[in-house]
Amino acid sequence: MNPFEEKAKDIDKTYKSWKSINVKPYDKETVDPYTRVRVILMNGTEFEAIWNTARWNRHCTNNEVRRGMALLRRGEQQQQKRIASLKPRNESMLEHTIGYEQLAVDLTAILAQREKNSYVKKQLDFALLEDFDHLYRYADLLDFEKGIHAEKLVGRYTEIMPGRPTVAEARHPGDDVRYYINNYLNDPITRLNIGIITAAEQQTMNYYLNIANLYESELGRKLYSEIAMIEEQHVTGYGCLSDPTVDMFECMVMHEYTECYLYWSCYNDEKDARIKELWLMHFEEELSHLRFAVQMLEKYNGKVWQQLFPEGGEFPQLLSFSPQKEYVREVLKSVRLTGQAEGFEEVDKLPNNYRFFSYNRAVQGNVKSLASHAVIEKTIKKFGRDYRFEEKAHPIHALNDSKSANADVARIKGA
Repeated sequence: MNPFEEKAKDIDKTYKSWKSINVKPYDKETVDPYTRVRVILMNGTEFEAIWNTARWNRHCTNNEVRRGMALLRRGEQQQQKRIASLKPRNESMLEHTIGYEQLAVDLTAILAQREKNSYVKKQLDFALLEDFDHLYRYADLLDFEKGIHAEKLVGRYTEIMPGRPTVAEARHPGDDVRYYINNYLNDPITRLNIGIITAAEQQTMNYYLNIANLYESELGRKLYSEIAMIEEQHVTGYGCLSDPTVDMFECMVMHEYTECYLYWSCYNDEKDARIKELWLMHFEEELSHLRFAVQMLEKYNGKVWQQLFPEGGEFPQLLSFSPQKEYVREVLKSVRLTGQAEGFEEVDKLPNNYRFFSYNRAVQGNVKSLASHAVIEKTIKKFGRDYRFEEKAHPIHALNDSKSANADVARIKGA
């Protein structure tokens, strides 16, 4: 599939009525977890597309260009509203959050395994273990407060157990900055991976930022706020990988290409017939958006799309969701890594005076009072053990005890 060669409608003919936008939600009791994951993924993808042109709009002096971006943005807004309406009202904030973290874990694992750039792969693997731990913390909150086991929500596709402890994730801001990747020296899958994961993590950060103060319990409010700070670190790390030399017209084309790729992937991966048709409709609309972005590229930049995609524009391997349990277990072997400037290092190998230690102590104080640690201790006290869904023993001995909350791994030397 090459979206540049597909027939596309004029962009003005892609707008829909509210009747089309307000679609029936999925049934939270019967929905396949990966359908929920795709809904969350594409909601975040649309947010990213919307804010991409909104940012450029504020730095653009040409109102004809601004009108063009407004045309694109209005279509993306309609698509986002349609996707958002798929979430049912009776799916709680915390249940929906489990979907966010399942997406973060399995998507990151899938992207990491197909990534050819070793530096980008290291960033994916590094953040993967933190999102994996977030899933565990939220799942324990769900069990502690509601008596609901998250394994049902994830369809047993994704294991739930400790990753790099959230209390060990707070790093000095200087240690989340990465080198950027040159778009034109790398495989197209790298460009796609960076764009996809940045949008997904940015959506997660924004979601937690907006709902933290709305959660019903004080423990939950604190947990969302704490994890939202880590998601900001992820957005910084992933966002740094993007090529800053790309201009706004090239960026628009890449965003539309990425959306075409993801909607075509969702269409081919989806099991729900009704939602499958929605993905196809959005793919066809994105073909129009892509064509329009290409026209703007040619008119205002003097470039053709082939210069951005010298390999031809054919979609690489489509994104398909499947359990990533064994890969995650393999990556868990690097659980003791932390950031060190633009790279990564095991905590035990850092100098004693390195800024990670002083920053972590300063911003967190007594870690046992933090929500991410307290939620595990409270669950253990209530049920005699934490909540996990493991198919076999945890691969890291220090994190294997379901009756003890470890706050030292990857934070204290020798732990």
